[in-house]
Amino acid sequence: MTGLYFHIPFCARKCPYCDFYSVPFHKETVSRYVGAILRNITAHPITDKIDTVYFGGGTPSLLSPAQIGEILDACTGAYTLAEDTEITLEFNPTGRRDDYLKALRSAGVNRLSIGTQSFSDAQLRLLGRTHSAQDGLHAVEAAQTAGFVNISCDLMLATPEQSEEVLAQTLDVLAALPITHVSAYMLQIEEGTPLSQDTALLSRCPDDDATADRYLQAVHALAAAGFRQYEVSSFAKPGFKSRHNLKYWRCEPYLGIGAGAHSCCGESPLTGASQCAANGAKVGGEPPLAGAAQCAAGITRFCVPKDVQAFLDADRQPEELLDAHPLEREERLMLALRLTDGVPASALSDAARKQIPALLHAGYLRLNGAGIALTPKGFAVSNAVIAALIV
Repeated sequence: MTGLYFHIPFCARKCPYCDFYSVPFHKETVSRYVGAILRNITAHPITDKIDTVYFGGGTPSLLSPAQIGEILDACTGAYTLAEDTEITLEFNPTGRRDDYLKALRSAGVNRLSIGTQSFSDAQLRLLGRTHSAQDGLHAVEAAQTAGFVNISCDLMLATPEQSEEVLAQTLDVLAALPITHVSAYMLQIEEGTPLSQDTALLSRCPDDDATADRYLQAVHALAAAGFRQYEVSSFAKPGFKSRHNLKYWRCEPYLGIGAGAHSCCGESPLTGASQCAANGAKVGGEPPLAGAAQCAAGITRFCVPKDVQAFLDADRQPEELLDAHPLEREERLMLALRLTDGVPASALSDAARKQIPALLHAGYLRLNGAGIALTPKGFAVSNAVIAALIV
């Protein structure tokens, strides 16, 4: 099945660490943007069934529930949606928005990804967030009251002045909340962002060893609270893995609509063929690579330029080819190794298999049936471990 992603690139204020494409919020521009999304739903036929819809950004919660509902109604009219389609919206927990969340649930959204990041006001100020710890708590409470069962919270690790004690306080709060999922990300210092220019603040970030310690602290605390790790940054209670995000790691097809959106499906949009089909030739012979549904012949990876005006002006969003032959063996291995399921040993080269004993001894890998998977310790240094295994 295919996933559908809508990029909503509007923010009331951009966070100093963020390098995702976003522009200032203007009500009239947002209204035109929603109209452009509706045009593009019609312009991009999908023959496969849709089972995940994801509103990312930016700040998708700047759209009204009526606008979200209009987009979802258009999806229902143009595509075949699975009965249990997962429909996620990223939600910024600024201010009291109880009625908004109730209307959002009525519009069809059934999963929230709440950008809490931390439950320490001091940490939130250092990150340049506009919400407070209390705002985050209220957002979760209001979401539950509105009828949301599938609720995810973001947690940022290795932030300035994040000691073991500071992180423990946030982890204790997360453990007590009625949530089903946590996305725990390391703070990335992206070139060109305001944070990358703030040398004083950067000097207060944990070093590499402390960063690994904070990551392992989070893994163990979340496991004790019932959140099972299934991907390097993703933790879920049973039955609540993010089905949309798993598409990225399992090389399953997805279509992106909106300025800055990425897609990996169908035939090259530049040829005029825009259908996404995911019938597939399975890869490998054992899970998880065997479970990576590969698109039909002609799969490509493409993106929409980061230009809201160009998206608004075009009858069909402009699209740029990124990779005419994505999901080659090395990429599929790299993505699969981000998952706790790991990969079958038979999928590795002879040179990579020779690395396994040393990596097992060092505690970076564990055996998983006839395959191997990274341990939490291995995930903490995943770039180096994965590089050793995709030779």
